[in-house]
Amino acid sequence: MYPKIALIGRPNVGKSTLFNRLIRSNRAITHDRPGVTRDRMEGTVKRNGRTWTVIDTGGIHLDENHDATEGPIELRGFEAEILRQTQEAMSECVALCLVVDGRDGLLPFDRRLADYVRRSGLPVLLAVNKVDGGELEDMLTAEFHELGLPMVAMSGEHGFNMRGFEEDLQSLLPPEDEWEAKEEEAGLKIAMLGRPNAGKSSLVNSITGGNRMIVSDVAGTTRDSVDVTYSIDGKRYTFVDTAGVRRRSKIVDSVERYSVNSSIKSSTKAHVTVLVLDGQEGLTQQDKRLIDLLDERKTPFMVVVNKIDLVKQNELAAVKKVYKDALSYSSHIPILYVSALTRANLKRIIPLAEQIWSECHVRVPTGLLNRTLEAIVTKQQPPVVNRVRPKFFYMTQAETNPPTFVFFVNDADRMKDAYIRYMERSLRKMFKIEHAPVRVRFRSSHTKREKKR
Repeated sequence: MYPKIALIGRPNVGKSTLFNRLIRSNRAITHDRPGVTRDRMEGTVKRNGRTWTVIDTGGIHLDENHDATEGPIELRGFEAEILRQTQEAMSECVALCLVVDGRDGLLPFDRRLADYVRRSGLPVLLAVNKVDGGELEDMLTAEFHELGLPMVAMSGEHGFNMRGFEEDLQSLLPPEDEWEAKEEEAGLKIAMLGRPNAGKSSLVNSITGGNRMIVSDVAGTTRDSVDVTYSIDGKRYTFVDTAGVRRRSKIVDSVERYSVNSSIKSSTKAHVTVLVLDGQEGLTQQDKRLIDLLDERKTPFMVVVNKIDLVKQNELAAVKKVYKDALSYSSHIPILYVSALTRANLKRIIPLAEQIWSECHVRVPTGLLNRTLEAIVTKQQPPVVNRVRPKFFYMTQAETNPPTFVFFVNDADRMKDAYIRYMERSLRKMFKIEHAPVRVRFRSSHTKREKKR
């Protein structure tokens, strides 16, 4: 879409802090602990009439042969995958930014990285980070001159010289008339939510046909909520891969707490959420909590049961019955049974997401609303409560996304839950809202009291 510049460096030099500063949003998790960032993350920078993409990458340690070597304990076992992610990011870039820590001084790992990025043949800017004021600049940058790279000193945390840093980065971009941004129709933003190790990252990789996300048997591999774009016939979809959500009582690590909060927030910002469940483990209490959370918030979502290839064929029907029975109270929620490994049923996810999003924007004409009300009440009248039957006057559609219908009655408090469910089912059938969430409200005609569902 736009020219890209990657932030590259060893762990804990402040790449994620700079990334957040550049995109003016706290998307990347920042922490004093080294090795928090694993997957690469992209964000958009708009300055001085130019638009470009910045890529935050995981911290890497290189040996003398420029192969991944052992990093901080947080990254043990992921070093080679993080280097692969960095190499893929570099292959998409027009320039690179090597980030170093001015307070640590020039380390052997920085020298190896400088040699590594120089061999890419791309323009490179050396960013000496954690220089917290102009009076420290000469002292903290002196030894970095030996790297022979254009250099800028700044502080991502305190904001010192960020404008100069941004201008230096922008000077690395190709001229506008040499770079034509690829225009694509904006598609849906789809959040992947679920417990750790349910296979969210594997699904993203399988759907998009790449290895964009680091996949591991270790639960909790994904830390940040990472946007992965995928184009189909000129339409650009964005999958948001999120960290696994465990019960809050089990979370003792501050980084995981940030990750979980980011995951939940992603489901509120996406168009449609895909709740990924582990077909091998069955429906857990945490799965039920997440379903209840999404349903209560009227989030447009589907349930995707992954790893179905690992379920024995003669047990499949029983497994499906468990999920169907568990969701019987919200039968509009669609369930897909898929396999990230074999790609079974993956092609159904995007069309189903499109259907759900389309249904979220159903707008019903006033005349049809009141004809529908008459038909619903005629077919089955509300039950008598305290010797009085609720009386309906009219209904309106208050809003879309989700479709919200308001019924005006003589006394909203007399509406029973069973009849409210009957009315919601009837509305769905009449207005062809199969899977999107629906709000139904009852308002007393002469008071401000309201009953919601």
